[in-house]
Amino acid sequence: MGSMSPLHWLIVLAVVLILFGGGSKISGLMGDFAKGIKSFKKNMAEDESMEPKHDQPNGQISPPPQGNFQQPQYTPPVSGGNVNNVNH
Repeated sequence: MGSMSPLHWLIVLAVVLILFGGGSKISGLMGDFAKGIKSFKKNMAEDESMEPKHDQPNGQISPPPQGNFQQPQYTPPVSGGNVNNVNH
């Protein structure tokens, strides 16, 4: 168990060759990945610019609508008993 068999060394060698062999494989993959991220960001910015712009609130309260609206009438509470008293 302490030493590695020739099969283990072949597997390690294969992994090292895959990762570091060819030199441009990993850098090519990372370049493609970076291009994909840039394209994604560009398309997200285009989607936001295509949305119609809504009126932005300016921090002011708009006046009430004009017309013949009745003011709410005050009705006093019903006297006698507790409002929260519910018969179960």
